[in-house]
Amino acid sequence: MSTASKLLLIDDDKNILITLQMRLEALGHRVLVAENGEEGLTLCETEMPDLVLLDLKLPGIDGLEVLKHIRAINPWIEVIMLTAVGTIESAVKAIKLGAYDYLSKPIDSKQLKSLVEKALKKGEVSREIRKLRNQYKNVGAFGSIIGVASRMQEIYRLIEQVSQTDATILITGESGTGKELVAQTIHMLSPRQVYPFIPVNCAAIPTNLWESEILGHEKGAFTGADAKKLGFFELANQGTLFLDEISEIPLENQAKFLRVLEDHRVRYVGGDAEIQVNVRVVAATNRNLLTAIEQNQFRQDLYYRLNHINIDLPPLRDRKEDIPALAQAFLADAAVRYNKPFRSLNRE
Repeated sequence: MSTASKLLLIDDDKNILITLQMRLEALGHRVLVAENGEEGLTLCETEMPDLVLLDLKLPGIDGLEVLKHIRAINPWIEVIMLTAVGTIESAVKAIKLGAYDYLSKPIDSKQLKSLVEKALKKGEVSREIRKLRNQYKNVGAFGSIIGVASRMQEIYRLIEQVSQTDATILITGESGTGKELVAQTIHMLSPRQVYPFIPVNCAAIPTNLWESEILGHEKGAFTGADAKKLGFFELANQGTLFLDEISEIPLENQAKFLRVLEDHRVRYVGGDAEIQVNVRVVAATNRNLLTAIEQNQFRQDLYYRLNHINIDLPPLRDRKEDIPALAQAFLADAAVRYNKPFRSLNRE
């Protein structure tokens, strides 16, 4: 991050406060400290920190109550709970109340650094999404997707709903309707937002290399395999794998792909061990997959596995009321890119 993040520590143990403050300041953060919940809430209101590290056990107002107040003050502030052995159950309850995660005492320096970085990144992304919504709300935008048509408003609502699930999604629509933008927005709104978003054009993968690219391969698995290679599923682990032109997966590889979706495991080409993966799959196509099934070009069981939720994007010709909003957004983007003044379009 280009500027120092502002962190707030709330803990009644002075030794822990001093230790954590020193560790976090050494990482380049500005650190505020409070020894009780009341003082911490005051600092939350006056300083608006980017991240709060909050002890569960506090004198007076306990950590869970402080968390509720922080969420009321500003729901965009991320909170990491600090917990001792025996209070893990309360930490899990805190996550359900909106905390980002928890750290168990004694706190490991590497784990502290990693979790703070992830929480700050999540907060940064959330603020950026809010900024985008505010920036383009007058032109009916949702993240990078723009449209005021009633059908687009329905799609925005559906995106918000499905982004909070791990359901596999199939995005359909003609070329140029914004399928990848929708996939990116789903990822950015999801709990996986701090992990990779890996876009893959299935039509661009040669048939003989499909398994190697998607699943990975061991060194020496075939001629030219001079080194071990991670597949797209592993590269997207914990995040989102976007498979565009899903209809172009070779028919002979579709059964293996289906098995990965069902078992969440991949096996390298030339390997024996199976590797567990945790990936959310979003697929897209401009073809009618039901027709492809009738023509024996696509497996029916794979179609139903992918089509848990369908988002069908209308072409621009069916939402002409969006043309002025799109034109205005494109001109505004060009003005920023080329550092030129921008004037709004008139109705003519």
